[in-house]
Amino acid sequence: MNQAKSNLVSDLGFAVRGQLGNLGNATRLFFRLLALCGTALRRFGLVRDQIFFLGNYSLAIISVSGLFVGFVLGLQGYYTLQRYGSSEALGLLVALSLVRELGPVITALLFAGRAGTALTAEIGLMKAGEQLSAMEMMAVDPVRRILAPRFWGGIIAMPLLAAVFSAVGVMGGWLVGVVMIGIDAGSFWSQMQSGVDVWRDVGNGIVKSFVFGVTVTFVALYQGFEAQPTPEGVSRATTRTVVVASLAVLGLDFLLTTLMFSI
Repeated sequence: MNQAKSNLVSDLGFAVRGQLGNLGNATRLFFRLLALCGTALRRFGLVRDQIFFLGNYSLAIISVSGLFVGFVLGLQGYYTLQRYGSSEALGLLVALSLVRELGPVITALLFAGRAGTALTAEIGLMKAGEQLSAMEMMAVDPVRRILAPRFWGGIIAMPLLAAVFSAVGVMGGWLVGVVMIGIDAGSFWSQMQSGVDVWRDVGNGIVKSFVFGVTVTFVALYQGFEAQPTPEGVSRATTRTVVVASLAVLGLDFLLTTLMFSI
């Protein structure tokens, strides 16, 4: 019995020590990527290519998802507001739901599934093929040359994608509410214009999308950089990227919403 307890404590301590080591490595890499901001932006061509890779290739799924989310918000919002005789406020409901919550959050989740997994697989395959080791042998820093442009490219691409998602979602709500159901178009747009505050609503949504961009991109890069250099290791790292990034986005969304809208 004592031996079993000793083994349990030993295993627990080993697991905690390993997680603390991973946390320390992640923290060091994160601050190093932040320190390389100037270097990455001076070579903006590399960052531009990553914005195209991460943003343009995610644009289709972001746009289609935003359109259907707008459809659902318009339909469900109309049925709810009609009970209280406030169907003219449908535009305000759709806009606030998108710019405050659904736009940044759903974009981040889709970004993690599309661009995040691509980043992890790309970096993991570079490590498995010893390309990162070869760069170090040639005195080229892989963090500076490979990770930093992708990190800042993802940070820039995420708010742009969230803005596209929200804009397309508003158009989807307009199509359902005004074109299909028949709500007055003037009421739809005027309620939205008067009720959405640029700084409190749109600004906070931009801050959320920026934070989510940092989180998702860093998780994807770290999982790829620390992946085992085997096909199984890259596969597990890609799966961890989706799980960890999605949970981090949802947790940060609750924290940011509490800080932003409770004051």
